[in-house]
Amino acid sequence: MESISLLLSESLSPYQVTLTPCGGHGECLVTLKNAAGAMVLEREVNQAQLTDKRLLTDVVDGLHRDVLIAEGRLEPCVIAALRHAAEGKVFDQRN
Repeated sequence: MESISLLLSESLSPYQVTLTPCGGHGECLVTLKNAAGAMVLEREVNQAQLTDKRLLTDVVDGLHRDVLIAEGRLEPCVIAALRHAAEGKVFDQRN
């Protein structure tokens, strides 16, 4: 678990990452703090997501997105618009 914590810290730099076991079914609490020590984000993830490389990538991508939203650098409506635009491109390629 310590190596996963280090990996998350590197991936989510400059945020301080704390990984704490929680729950009775293998859940972990991922907490991100800024340089001042203020909590920016806290998410519960399944430990299986942290041991599979593909799922871990998805967790990191989600945390990056959530940090941008939490800090006001990205609006949720922008995400929806980007997804909608991407769906349209996929649809167009098939025709």
